[in-house]
Amino acid sequence: MSHNVSETKCFISKCVRYKCGLINTIQDVLRQRPGWVEVKDDGEWDFNWCDVGWLRENFDHSYMEEHVRINHFRNHYELTRKNLMVKNLKRHRKNLERDVGRMEASKCDFFPCTFALPSEYHLFVEEFKRSPGSTWIMKPVAKSQGKGIFLFRKLKDIMDWKKVTLISSSNVMNNNRHDGTRPEEQKDAAQVESYVAQRYVENPYLINGRKFDLRVYVLVTSYIPLKAWLYRDGFARFSSTRFSLSTIDDKYMHLTNVAVQKTAPDYDPEKGCKWQMQQLRRYLTAKHGRETVETLFKEMDNIFVRSLQSVQKFIINDKHCFELYGYDILLDQNLKPWLIEVNASPSHTPSSQEDYEMKCRLLEDTLNVVDMEGRLTGKEKRVGGYDLMWNDGPVNREDVNLETFGSTCFTANTHLGNLNISSDKPLRADMIKFKAPRLNFEYANS
Repeated sequence: MSHNVSETKCFISKCVRYKCGLINTIQDVLRQRPGWVEVKDDGEWDFNWCDVGWLRENFDHSYMEEHVRINHFRNHYELTRKNLMVKNLKRHRKNLERDVGRMEASKCDFFPCTFALPSEYHLFVEEFKRSPGSTWIMKPVAKSQGKGIFLFRKLKDIMDWKKVTLISSSNVMNNNRHDGTRPEEQKDAAQVESYVAQRYVENPYLINGRKFDLRVYVLVTSYIPLKAWLYRDGFARFSSTRFSLSTIDDKYMHLTNVAVQKTAPDYDPEKGCKWQMQQLRRYLTAKHGRETVETLFKEMDNIFVRSLQSVQKFIINDKHCFELYGYDILLDQNLKPWLIEVNASPSHTPSSQEDYEMKCRLLEDTLNVVDMEGRLTGKEKRVGGYDLMWNDGPVNREDVNLETFGSTCFTANTHLGNLNISSDKPLRADMIKFKAPRLNFEYANS
């Protein structure tokens, strides 16, 4: 294959040739990274930040040399598709109960009661009838940004949905049968509108009367062995309407997705509906005390590790792959964290200048961990805003104050919401740092 100009320049300077299928913050970060050159169309690349559609169509047909990296695992959907996530968590919990005991299995009780529809419809109906009057939430398994979600309290709402879904699936199968579509494609098309029915958390923790959830970032660079990094920053996404169970039809009250909230009549794009993670942690600490909040964040650490372990044997591990997951966590009034879903393509489109700068740091630090330039030794426990949380086993924090925590207590190497910790070792001087430019919000919406 003939080399174009950018490839020739890279060959001479040993730079990184990258391909990017997204037009948002990641494109800005890649373009300003020293020594990285973008390739277009069919040019040879060393690094590819692609969407899952490109992955599905091209991964199995691509030959990758040793040094090449791509930002998704082949079957990432084992964790990021709502029905498969719950299926894998249920199986993991059952295996733990069988092999270790109920106490250990109970550590996986962090996701609401959930059923895949239509396949588990009859099981769902049995559970629904056990608690009449409860609120449930329906979500399409393969959609994001709040699309297709609705709350319900009556079975007739599900009956109407079931009729429409079965008719739609039947039509898709019949149409595909006549146009030569392959059987596996027919199956995928028919499953597009599969849903999960999930017991709605009716007692969410409220701040100023408003519901919120947390977006937390976890970077996995290997599944075998499991190696996972937790990012210190993140944010809380608030609804714009005060919470009440008296109405279940108000999406601005019950859904915290920015894509939903930005359509609210009084949405301010500069102000947004977000708190940075450190702001939330300070608020909770002031209200409930340090010990209670430490316990809460340890329980969130447990969610991240257990969920990854639940799919570890099923994800196709590949040394070329890494994955930046966006975890959505909801707190209830008892400060119990609930796993709502995990995103394979968390939005990097900013909702404010502060949000843009945070996402630029996140993505730059992600590239530093992936380390195409070969700067790391492989022994680091911290790179930028990332802390190594799991490395084929839990990673202990080196800078523990024994008088505070006790010499016999294992302390995880996680600092979610703690951006400035005085005892941290200084960052390496050769790590690349990105300074975010001012953003034009006429075209930046999330």
